[in-house]
Amino acid sequence: MNFKIFFFTLLFIASSIYASDDIQLIKKENSDSNTTLLVIGGIHGNEPGGYFAASILATHYNIKSKNLWIIPNLNKYSIMANRRGIHGDMNRKFAGIKKGDKDKKIVDEVKKIILSKNVSLVLNLHDGHGFYRRDNQGTIFNPTAWGQTCVIDQCNLKEEQEFGNLNNIASTVKSNINTKLIQKHHSFNVKNTKTKLGNRAMQHSLTYFAIRNNKPAFAIETSKNLSSLSQKIYYQLIAIEEYMKIMDISFTRNFSLNTKSINKIIKEYGFLSINSNFNLDLDNIKKSLRFVPIKLAGNRFSFSNPLGGIKKVKGRYLVYIGNKKITTLKPQYFKLSNNCQNKFDVIADGNKISVDKASSFFVNDDFKIVKSKNYRVNIIGYQGKKHSDESNIKIKRSDLQKRFSLDNSDKAYRIEFYNKNDFCFMSTVNFK
Repeated sequence: MNFKIFFFTLLFIASSIYASDDIQLIKKENSDSNTTLLVIGGIHGNEPGGYFAASILATHYNIKSKNLWIIPNLNKYSIMANRRGIHGDMNRKFAGIKKGDKDKKIVDEVKKIILSKNVSLVLNLHDGHGFYRRDNQGTIFNPTAWGQTCVIDQCNLKEEQEFGNLNNIASTVKSNINTKLIQKHHSFNVKNTKTKLGNRAMQHSLTYFAIRNNKPAFAIETSKNLSSLSQKIYYQLIAIEEYMKIMDISFTRNFSLNTKSINKIIKEYGFLSINSNFNLDLDNIKKSLRFVPIKLAGNRFSFSNPLGGIKKVKGRYLVYIGNKKITTLKPQYFKLSNNCQNKFDVIADGNKISVDKASSFFVNDDFKIVKSKNYRVNIIGYQGKKHSDESNIKIKRSDLQKRFSLDNSDKAYRIEFYNKNDFCFMSTVNFK
């Protein structure tokens, strides 16, 4: 693999991001306390309720006191593949893992994060089959189901351990969730796996690794049988908020917690920046873009959405938000120029404005890029007379071929800037 994926998240000012090649850790911290909740989403790539909830937690919540750490997409390549684990079940590798296992770096790194002295409680987010019931009520509602549960490995940790009464905490969370159900049969229960007493599978899990190291840990399992992704995310966020309340973590969010608001948020894909010299608005982007100017190797892909990812397949770059493929980029390789301006001038609807490189500007009727000796301009889709430099040409929307637009509304078009034959940056003109 000859490229790297970099993640950039638009967060509150108090947040920070630790991003290795393997793990993205978002920290929302305050100086008032060392109490920290660690939320982990995406250990299983085919359980989107968990990782979309973690992403919304990272981007739409403001932590007013104490601390929240979030790993939104622990198993990011399995998420893009929409598979439980492309290298096997990652949640069965925490008691021991082979040296050559492709998940080893991630597992070792998340172990270190869990064991950090700052981490006070761990939540691992899942979607599980069916609806857990203590009595057998059929194939969906039964004791073997995992959905709609607060999962614990045992009832208690050491007496002196803060948040160590796992059963009492999970029972409180369960009861409070059940006052906010969308439908009655969505009710939550506490599921105690009694891991130490012989549940060999769970003895290899992330939560039990935390428990063995005297770290309070819980799993939240929403049901895969819920009717929509937004319902799964709703219950995940309700549960997380209840755990934050127990930990006295004060927070605000910038949306109403209901499925309508959540459904809107998960369709907001945000922006992709490539090599810091052009940005793509992913919200209404076409399914495929051709001749995307990038380097032959070493490209940097940065997303405003924590679930953004790139997969290179047969020379093309597939762009994902979580398990959703948003667009395909067909590259055209260029050398990047080291001699580019940071701004350019444009006449937009008769008014001269200065625009930052790699940004967007809006027009009603027409625009003209002001000629500069430092670059030549290529306006993608312009169907007028051929020019080696398309500066100083008044362009209307009707002058642009719709098939070259960036968006499905045919309103956004690329303007590329070059220094001789080396690529500088791309900006976007948006017609209102």
